[in-house]
Amino acid sequence: MVFSELKFPGMRNELIHYIQALSDPKYQRIAWVEDSLGGIKHDEFDYAVHFLYDDTNLAKNPDPDIGIILKDKKESDSIKQLVKEIDFIFERYGLKLTDEEYISKPEWKNVIIKAKEACLVFGVSCIAT
Repeated sequence: MVFSELKFPGMRNELIHYIQALSDPKYQRIAWVEDSLGGIKHDEFDYAVHFLYDDTNLAKNPDPDIGIILKDKKESDSIKQLVKEIDFIFERYGLKLTDEEYISKPEWKNVIIKAKEACLVFGVSCIAT
């Protein structure tokens, strides 16, 4: 499938941003903890969570989004693996921690690893912008 054939390429761009943010610990510290992106730009872990879990069905089952915001099964599988790691942290620590507390958990490294793997599958840099 060609990128231009996707039904919602703008949503794909948003997804890619969240994958990049989840893969980049330096960005997480600057944007989510220190809130020092500069200007009026703001980002936080909660935005990625809402996109994956609430705004889309990606957290439940990304397969139906192939052709919508995902190109293929490889991308869908990479999202499944990333969500699995986020789910593990939520199950272990709950839903009420601060961004700093989440990214300080030892299991957070697995979220970063799966997000980096997803970046590779999506063919994008692992540096959030």
